[in-house]
Amino acid sequence: MPDSTTPSEHSAAARTERKRLRSLDTKRSVIWGERIAGAVITVGGLMVIFAVLGIMVFLFRVVMPLMDGGEMLGNTRYQLDTQQDVIWVNGDEFQTLGIAVAAEGRVITYHVPTGTEISRDQFDFNGANVTAVSGTLSRDQVALGFDDGTVRFAELGFATSTTARRNLPDGLTQLDDRDLMGDGRIFTEVGTGDFRTLSSVIDLGEADAISDQPIIAVDYRVGGTRERPTLAFATVDATNQVRVSRSRIQVNMMTNERTVTTTTSDLPSLNLAPGVAVTRILLSGTGDRAIVSTDDGFVHRYDLRNMDAPQLAESRRVGDAGVAVTAMTFLSGEDSLVVGSEDGEINVYFRLQTGTSATTDGRELVRARTHVPMPAAIVDLSEAQRQKEFVAVDAQGNVWVYHSTSDQILFELARSGDVTTDSTAMIFPRSNGVMLVSQGGEVEAWQYNQRHPEVTLRVLFGRIWYEGYMEPTFVWQSTAGTDLAEPKYSLVPLIFGTMKAAFYAMLFAVPIALGAAIYTSEFVDRRVRATVKPMMEMMESLPTVVLGFIAALVLAPLVEEWIGAVLVGFFALPMGLMLGAFAWQMLPPNLAIRLDGFPKFFLMGASILITAQVAIWLGPLFEQVLFYGDFKQWTTGRVGTGTPFMFLILLPLSYLIVAWSFRKLLGHQYRAFLGDRERAAAGRIDALRWLVMLAAALVLSYAFAALLTAIGYDPRGGFIDSYQQRNALVVGFIMAFAVIPNIYTLAEDALNAVPGHLRAASLACGATPWQTSLWVVLPTAASGVFSAVMMGMGRAVGETMIVVMAAGNTPIMEWNIFSGLRTLSANIAIELPEAVKDGTNYRVLFLAALTLFIMTFVINTLAELVRQRFRKRAFQL
Repeated sequence: MPDSTTPSEHSAAARTERKRLRSLDTKRSVIWGERIAGAVITVGGLMVIFAVLGIMVFLFRVVMPLMDGGEMLGNTRYQLDTQQDVIWVNGDEFQTLGIAVAAEGRVITYHVPTGTEISRDQFDFNGANVTAVSGTLSRDQVALGFDDGTVRFAELGFATSTTARRNLPDGLTQLDDRDLMGDGRIFTEVGTGDFRTLSSVIDLGEADAISDQPIIAVDYRVGGTRERPTLAFATVDATNQVRVSRSRIQVNMMTNERTVTTTTSDLPSLNLAPGVAVTRILLSGTGDRAIVSTDDGFVHRYDLRNMDAPQLAESRRVGDAGVAVTAMTFLSGEDSLVVGSEDGEINVYFRLQTGTSATTDGRELVRARTHVPMPAAIVDLSEAQRQKEFVAVDAQGNVWVYHSTSDQILFELARSGDVTTDSTAMIFPRSNGVMLVSQGGEVEAWQYNQRHPEVTLRVLFGRIWYEGYMEPTFVWQSTAGTDLAEPKYSLVPLIFGTMKAAFYAMLFAVPIALGAAIYTSEFVDRRVRATVKPMMEMMESLPTVVLGFIAALVLAPLVEEWIGAVLVGFFALPMGLMLGAFAWQMLPPNLAIRLDGFPKFFLMGASILITAQVAIWLGPLFEQVLFYGDFKQWTTGRVGTGTPFMFLILLPLSYLIVAWSFRKLLGHQYRAFLGDRERAAAGRIDALRWLVMLAAALVLSYAFAALLTAIGYDPRGGFIDSYQQRNALVVGFIMAFAVIPNIYTLAEDALNAVPGHLRAASLACGATPWQTSLWVVLPTAASGVFSAVMMGMGRAVGETMIVVMAAGNTPIMEWNIFSGLRTLSANIAIELPEAVKDGTNYRVLFLAALTLFIMTFVINTLAELVRQRFRKRAFQL
């Protein structure tokens, strides 16, 4: 058939076709836009990855020095011209000046780095010979016992001042690169350009007659105030008589005249076997106890709290039979007794209130630690002034520095001179060096750097037996009211608190959030959903500091005052909703359809409010009937039994058992019975059935609770204990409020993403909307719902301000829902502003941050694996 179109029509058609083909070509601007967007997204993703890796690297760099070992900085050795046996040594905190005291009273002040003699003094002992010596923790106050039974006190310390450069005296001698000497003083330039000036302070007091026998052991403590200092010292004479003396000194501030009043008390006899000798005596700083060691392996503890009637409280063997106690000292704080033996063993003992009848005061010395033994007999022990460190010297010249709490040897040093002579060692006040002086006057000093001796992996994550505790435990206590208290850096209570807070928050948040998501996704009118979902998303924007403020100042006191109503509310609100649901079933179909949508939603809200008001009314009665009128008293275990609370806890489980039993036994017949009834009648019958099942559940739950009580189980003391106002219950409430919007939004989106044909197919097969939601929609959206829950958990784990303000910040390890807690994030927020940069607490707080980072990473990784599994199952539907 001939073509009837004209040439003009052909050209027009051709132009139209060409235009159509051109319109299918992608514009170059679009192509370049996609490329740029792809590049930006790629770079952004890589930057996020690099940022996360950078944070991890930074955290590791800050934390790793905690695990570094010590560093030796120097060692020096020289001979002093004492010409007498050295009996005492002291050094200043800058490792600049040292003082050595010889047996016949010669006192030499010397320059520690070079051994240069600075000054020489001579004490007049009136012909008496020193037979015992001891000093205070700072080593500047010394007690000397003599063979004539007298005791004298000496001051062997250092005075520190500052000298401006223009005031430096002439003729100074350069001792080394750092120090200048002149006029018996050492001048050291400091960062300001001025000079730190050090000199020795040497003084000898008058003799106090204590015994007519030689003093073989002595110990000395100084206390009181500047105006009224007190001196306490204990002595043992050659007859093994133990005495404790206390001197009270009154200083006239006008004339500087000192009046000394001394009282001496004889302690009960030790009754030592023939040939047994006393090796050491220690007196506590408070003067409440004295400890005597003997060469038969015993220590004897005196109770001196009542000086009018002192008692020998305890005699304890601390070594094997025939093994002498050769050295003994307190650690700083005087709660730890370090005992060194003839066989090289070093043990640490705590005095604990065990209630034993074997001692007169119910306390006993308990061995808390056994340190690595030294190769030979311990000849000297000396404690550090500021940490739980001590230096031990054995008969073969080994000089080991221990840290007691972390149970590690910090440095293994060794004498390079004559090891056959006895020696006295000390740790410098800043715990950065050791000085040892032999009886012959040979000095050897080591300088080192150990920044974090109190931290090991075992300290951070293991059980440690701290002073004052009855057993090894996990403790976080980075600061205390006194410098003598040691810091405790266990992260376990913080990890536990983090998981506890997240657990209780998710316990409240997940059922509410998922129930709300299922309801708005599957059952409510679209208009209701369009209103509810934005409101829920707006809740997520509330600042957590505001929520924490409300929890601490409003919610916590309210819950404490209305605890009975709160407990009733846990059961009353679900029951109110159930009663409302049954009432809705009884409505005529036309009325139910007309009220669907917003009216139904508002009726549900009204039902909740009414039920809450009923719970408030019933709260006092509930507390009176079940908890003997005082719930907080009941939690302490002072009144009642554990039956009421177990009844409440077991009630949901009992109802599930009753419901399952009913469905298995009568479920088919019951559904057939209701099938022929009209809607209202079926609703009434179903409500009656529910009430009967609820009554059966109440009876079953109480029977279970009574049975548990009969066999001796009581929840109090476990997950229920004494009530604190700021507790995990309040934290769970308010954190759930913060987490619910997050879980709800993501879960609701996941449920709505399920294809509609799956719902239609389920409904077409005869399933109810609830069955469709539970067995079709929810499994299909399981990966998204699980992701929503894990996102909520991630937020709960990392939450800071709510926990800081509402949790009480008590780092304890108990599941008690009515007690406080401290989380990793809250601990960082509280303590990091006060931590000294690069200090131990500073680095441990960064380790807490790294631990939180790793916990989040592990949780998210496991969650992603589970989510992928859910996703594969969903694809199979």
